[in-house]
Amino acid sequence: MTNKTHEADVAFIKALAELLRDNDLTELEVKRDYSEDDSLNVRVSRQAVVAAAAPVQVAAPVAAAAPAAAAAAPAAAAAPAEDPASHPGAVTSPMVGTVYLQAEPGTPAFIKIGDQVNEGDTLLIVEAMKTMNHIPAPKSGTVKRILVEDGAAVEFGSPLAIIE
Repeated sequence: MTNKTHEADVAFIKALAELLRDNDLTELEVKRDYSEDDSLNVRVSRQAVVAAAAPVQVAAPVAAAAPAAAAAAPAAAAAPAEDPASHPGAVTSPMVGTVYLQAEPGTPAFIKIGDQVNEGDTLLIVEAMKTMNHIPAPKSGTVKRILVEDGAAVEFGSPLAIIE
């Protein structure tokens, strides 16, 4: 690869990173074929920081009220705002797509909070590339939380529901 091609590739990757940031995307993957034996595969991704906002909002009033307690406040605030994906009963998305809580508009949802489900029961659907993928319950139990809204975009590993 020549230095000129290398510089063009670096500029291309920087442009992809800028596109990722400007459009609030979390991942881009591109393959450039230069010739039969020469190609460039680029995957640019970033993690969205969502959970960081909650401890800041909780810690601010505590810090204003009692400066000595401010050091303990972030640790205490982190416990209630734990990551749902780390919960032992979390059901996570096996793919990137759009989540649907019902088979079609106007029909009842597959699950509601408090429902008893058996292992293998359909919890929801994740549409990926025009394919409807039924997400089964990994275990039997009670639906404690539904962490997504109907029609929401989900990523691989995103928590969908919690079953205990």
